[in-house]
Amino acid sequence: MPRWLSSSGAAGAATLISRILGFVRESAYAAFMGTGPVADAFFLAFQIPNLFRRLLGEGALSSAFIPIFKETERKHGDAAAWRVGLAFTWMVIIATVAVCLVMLVFLSVMIFASNVDVYTELMFRLMRWMLPYLPLVCVAAGFIGMLNSRNHFFMPALGATMLNVAMLGSVWFLAPLFGKELDHRVFGLAIGVVIAGFLQAGFQVPSLYREGFRFHWLDPRKEPAVKEILHRVGPTVLGVAAFQFNTVLCQGFAYSHGREIVSSFNYAVRLMELPQGVVGISLATVLLPELSALVADQKYPEFRSTLSEGLRQVFFLTLLPAVLLLTLAEPMVRLLFERGEFVASSTQRVSFMLACLTPGLMAFSLNNILARAFYALGDTRTPMRISLAAIAANLVAAFLSISLYPRAGLAVANSFSAIVNCVLLFYGLRRAQPKFALAPFLSPTLRMIAAGLAAAVIAYAARLGCTRWIGHASLPTKIVEVFIPILFATVAYVGVALAFRIQEVEDVIEVFRRRRARKAAANGA
Repeated sequence: MPRWLSSSGAAGAATLISRILGFVRESAYAAFMGTGPVADAFFLAFQIPNLFRRLLGEGALSSAFIPIFKETERKHGDAAAWRVGLAFTWMVIIATVAVCLVMLVFLSVMIFASNVDVYTELMFRLMRWMLPYLPLVCVAAGFIGMLNSRNHFFMPALGATMLNVAMLGSVWFLAPLFGKELDHRVFGLAIGVVIAGFLQAGFQVPSLYREGFRFHWLDPRKEPAVKEILHRVGPTVLGVAAFQFNTVLCQGFAYSHGREIVSSFNYAVRLMELPQGVVGISLATVLLPELSALVADQKYPEFRSTLSEGLRQVFFLTLLPAVLLLTLAEPMVRLLFERGEFVASSTQRVSFMLACLTPGLMAFSLNNILARAFYALGDTRTPMRISLAAIAANLVAAFLSISLYPRAGLAVANSFSAIVNCVLLFYGLRRAQPKFALAPFLSPTLRMIAAGLAAAVIAYAARLGCTRWIGHASLPTKIVEVFIPILFATVAYVGVALAFRIQEVEDVIEVFRRRRARKAAANGA
């Protein structure tokens, strides 16, 4: 586990840099357009191309492609593996350009031939501008999958920073060129999305060329491995990405129930994605090649052991962020977003949405590991069926909760569906691997929950004390209101974990010990 944590720490560090830049970007967005109808139109328009980024960049494409790429590399060598990667790249380009052309026709019809309100038309126009991002981000996802298979994690993950850099630049430099009205200036943000796609794909090319990849025309129809990837990727899209599909489907439903719901949900999701990306996705990214290699070598006991350790570590590392997001939702939102067009009432809406979304964080993170375990086994149909069940549960929950209480319904429905997905994935994995025992999880999990409860009490008490004694009228007091409770809660969480002899905290400490020892040895040399 220390070795995997070290590798996932590299990916997580890059993801953390990207997420921090993402917060800067979202803060700029919040000041630029707040939570009004233009913000709703932009965020909903971005959901479609962004869906492909999340599905393919952080899930389905890599999950279907990496096991086959890795197996080809082991059995037939590097040259054969790079041929598979090249053929797959061309397949992605051809398929996504075709999808863009179909969507371009559909959106043009909706703009010119349908009778929609002005903000819905704005949403369609913005989506049309962003279409080129779709093939670019899918190609970038394939490049990242190849580099992950070659045990490169930091630089590929760092490529996501290009998205945030380009989108930040669009707020500061492009948007003002489109005039003074907000519904005109927002098109500068759409252009920034497309520029980000070019940067993300191009960022991976130097690393790929150093590894031996060469780009030239290759007919993907002549490569048998591509057919196998296509066979897997369809079910994988549904199996690994219930949350992403749910987001798009339910945001469209919520959009019809009032303005400011979609943008409020978007800001809340950005906060929740920090621990999900840094911990859940990063560790899952590292474990997929490891699990795939164990299956290829038919080492199933080691496969189950590796999976168990990964799940426990994700639970431990995600529990503290979940506690902090739940207890400090309002101070965090106030610190990060409340300025410009983002006013105090926006803070109330977003923090309430975040509090309702946070209970599903643990499930979101565990789902990343569980789904990839199936893909390493070559089973994409079971996660697909489970994902469809979770989507159905989400739609029912969204219809009821958004209709009854729009302010929180979107978050409640997504948390509920993620938990359903997680439970069913555990059940399916037990059926696929009967020797995968759940009993060893009970004692460590209960001890982790005890540590989490201690952290929750400390965080909430510290927050109340800071609010009462210093308030939050200025930026320094807002910073203190967030980071003092985080510090105290973290110390409490680690202290209780050490007292209860939780193995996972010792693994994390071991990673830091090894890094310190390597640094000392390097300095001594």
